[in-house]
Amino acid sequence: MLRQASSRILVPAIRSYRPLSTSTPALIKIKSSKPKPSPAPSASGSSASQPSPAERPPTVPDEITSPPPFEPTTSSPVGKPTSTPTEPPSTPSAPLYGSTTQAQSQGIPEVPLTPPEPSSTTSPMTGKQVEVEPEIEVPTDYTKIKLPSLDIDPEAQAAIAQPESESKDQEDKKRTGAGRKEYVSSMERRRKMWIRYGTGALLIGGVAAIYAQESSEEQVANQEGPVTRFKNNMSELLDYFNKPAFKTLLPDPLPPPHQRPYTLVIDLEGLLVHSSWDRTSGWRTAKRPGVDYFLGYLSQFYEIVLFTNQPLYTAAPVAEKLDPYQAFLPYRLFREATRYVNGKVVKDLSYLNRDLSKVVMLDTISEHAELQPENSIIIKPWNGEPRDKGLVEMIPFLESIGIFNPADVRPILKAYEGKDIPVEYAKKEAEAKQKAIEEWERVHPSAVAGAGSGWLSSMFGSVAAPGQTRPNQPMTYLEQKRAQAQKIYQEEQKYWAEHADEFKQLIEEDKQRQLAEMKGSLLGMLAGPKPQEAPPQQK
Repeated sequence: MLRQASSRILVPAIRSYRPLSTSTPALIKIKSSKPKPSPAPSASGSSASQPSPAERPPTVPDEITSPPPFEPTTSSPVGKPTSTPTEPPSTPSAPLYGSTTQAQSQGIPEVPLTPPEPSSTTSPMTGKQVEVEPEIEVPTDYTKIKLPSLDIDPEAQAAIAQPESESKDQEDKKRTGAGRKEYVSSMERRRKMWIRYGTGALLIGGVAAIYAQESSEEQVANQEGPVTRFKNNMSELLDYFNKPAFKTLLPDPLPPPHQRPYTLVIDLEGLLVHSSWDRTSGWRTAKRPGVDYFLGYLSQFYEIVLFTNQPLYTAAPVAEKLDPYQAFLPYRLFREATRYVNGKVVKDLSYLNRDLSKVVMLDTISEHAELQPENSIIIKPWNGEPRDKGLVEMIPFLESIGIFNPADVRPILKAYEGKDIPVEYAKKEAEAKQKAIEEWERVHPSAVAGAGSGWLSSMFGSVAAPGQTRPNQPMTYLEQKRAQAQKIYQEEQKYWAEHADEFKQLIEEDKQRQLAEMKGSLLGMLAGPKPQEAPPQQK
């Protein structure tokens, strides 16, 4: 159909420039009742020019009349006068299917090269006139004809203009917006309405639940307004995933004889150990110089809590190596106990279940103490130097807090903020020592009135007051307590060394018992309870 439509449209335009025949003259033979003239004999006298009996056409009976010859006419484009086609100039090249001269020599009448006029034709069987549909005149302006294009080039598609009527309709739709609204059934409208009502009810219920959430005692005491209360409850709800899993990270303090008066929170990486990696050995962890003495000595004054931002599976084995008996590090907190505030990992001391006036945090990263900077001491991290003394130099300052027993440690830490604590504390301790010496010299003069003085009198007594010797200079209160703590530390280390095998055996037995309980519980869930054994009978 596409080929027929294209030929009906394009043939009239082509005919006006070059007349073509709908059939090949060399292949069409018109039968006639007239005898054919005998061809002249060839000069050679051979029968090669005569057709064979198989090629010779049969004779037509006289009672059958042949139809009239075709008289084709050419059509000209609209608006131009019809003109008779002229024969194209002959070319010296041979025709493809033969020539007209050859057809006449064989007795075939000449056939015009134009198609017949489609007005009416005579049926060859009945001899009656048959009407044919008149040819539709097609305008030669092909830019206004919308045809199915076989070219995928977008520029060629854009070259074909749309009809003016369609373009006007599209402009009217764009201007008025007609045709955009889709048909929606009543059931669909009712469903959308209920969805809107349900969403609104959920929103209102959520807002009411957030507002009715229980506030803390501090918020109730401040008598906050409804808007402030809603904001606080909303922030607390959104902050739920940034908080630790438990409200209290440590158990309740022990009774007074066993509980240490202060809590020391320390970090792991950079403070107690240093981890490094290379291609030959992989990960290696080194202990900081003096870490064993630091933990063992300060455990007399502080409840030491290991609080690291590393996960459990990497930090727990290192902590186990530092304190295998859990004598100095009874509590260990890992990354799961930290918070995530403003894109930073923070250690919130308010979850420790301890009085913050008695808590000191020793760390190497200031971001970890962002929520409680008044309780923190930030020191330089250890990078693996073998002769480092930074950890041991912090012992005198920390032990002084435990010895003098202040009511609140935060003012003391505030006084040393931004300073080199070991150096500054050493200066203050030297000044206090000098004052104590001066006071003792004032109370105990070096010479007795009317007697000799000097080291001889101090050794053998005074000549004027025989039997009276000068007392030795006593130690300060800090020095006395420090000497006691050193003695206690040595006794504890001796005790742990003597009973190390017993503690290792107890730890191993405890592990085996826990494994047995885990296996028993698993088998009990799968196979049921074990039957109880009957008691042995007495003979």
